[in-house]
Amino acid sequence: MTTPGFRPTHVVPQDGMSAWDAPDPARPTVPLDPLLPVRLMERRGDWGHVLCSNGWSAWVDGRCLVAVPQDPPHSDGPLAASADPRPLLGRAEDALARYREAVRELADGGLDGESFRRRTQGLRIGVVVDGEDVWLYDPARESWVYGDGSRLSTYATDRAPDTAGDQDHTATRVVHPGPGS
Repeated sequence: MTTPGFRPTHVVPQDGMSAWDAPDPARPTVPLDPLLPVRLMERRGDWGHVLCSNGWSAWVDGRCLVAVPQDPPHSDGPLAASADPRPLLGRAEDALARYREAVRELADGGLDGESFRRRTQGLRIGVVVDGEDVWLYDPARESWVYGDGSRLSTYATDRAPDTAGDQDHTATRVVHPGPGS
């Protein structure tokens, strides 16, 4: 049963997700069901405090939540660096060029297999483009991001929640500007 007036900001990933009573891995609770609508209420590092559509709340790995599309904000200013896909596309392009050059040298006999492995060690890129949709791997954040051509949002991550950010317990709220803001 959904709470009247509930408007989700995210849904739980399709495989469900672990949940905790507090932003502490030692306090697990019942996992959340796949595709459950939730509202992100607070962030502490990688932790997210969510309110579920049934009124229950829990702490989750906020990076794994799937964002529900919202109307884009109206702004005449430039895109924020974290939302602008161009820098990440540029880094992916540079990494692909380095890989392409290493492959060329290997094929031309300028590199042996071990030299090729050393040259490409740690190189990680990922780009999927399907029409206006793009999925990019961000090696700095060890996560996949999704974009629609104008802004990016986290899609999936490789890392466990960062507990280092839990030292500052200042609440962060998701704020949606109202009319006249």
